[in-house]
Amino acid sequence: MRTLTAIPVYNEAKHVRQVLDEVRRYSPDILVINDGSTDGTAELLDAEPNILRVDHPQNRGYGAALISAFAFALEHDYDVLVTMDCDGQHEPSRIPVLLEAIHDCDIVSGSRYFRDFRQDTPAPTDRRFINASITREINERYGFDLTDSFCGFKAYRREAMARLHITERGWGMPLQLWVQAARQRLRVKEIGVPRLYLDPNRAFGGVMNDPEQRLAYYREVLASAERDELPGVSAKTTACVCPELR
Repeated sequence: MRTLTAIPVYNEAKHVRQVLDEVRRYSPDILVINDGSTDGTAELLDAEPNILRVDHPQNRGYGAALISAFAFALEHDYDVLVTMDCDGQHEPSRIPVLLEAIHDCDIVSGSRYFRDFRQDTPAPTDRRFINASITREINERYGFDLTDSFCGFKAYRREAMARLHITERGWGMPLQLWVQAARQRLRVKEIGVPRLYLDPNRAFGGVMNDPEQRLAYYREVLASAERDELPGVSAKTTACVCPELR
């Protein structure tokens, strides 16, 4: 099974070397999507051996980085794509757990609220509230049993990626993913991962720093995703009951 680990990076000069050193222990093939970094991250990546790389000349957004990762994995015939962040929130040692879990499903998603870990840190109040609210709405509408709809630590089968059509370039990309996964009746599963907020004051930027505007944006992404054109699915197909997560 050929596996690729993709890491979106935007202004992560503080973390990128340490993260890559750790990821190399668990993944032979690593793709870094440098999403228009301006803090010296690109120069640090120039010195990193044995990595694959996609560079966006300007910052396009979190979702855009993952769109590039999906395209790269499909183009180069990888069987499974693992995605993780570069800010220290995701422990690379959990990569084998994701890969083990995907044997009987299409998408494995990490959850910071599935179970408790000794190293857990408190989530910022507004993020926890918005995550819980959106996760509940997704479960009620699409028949899932998610506990964390935003975690970026995931594994995707090639066949699942080929059935998606992700276009959301911003932070709402995971929500478009869940709607499309429901409409395509993909088999999804959650596994517990530690909840690590190393910098609880880290901001999204712009209007996304306002919790009310952020919540409204997320709901717009969900509504729009119901009209997405998907391989083999009518755009009128908006609701379905999906397989059990676990």
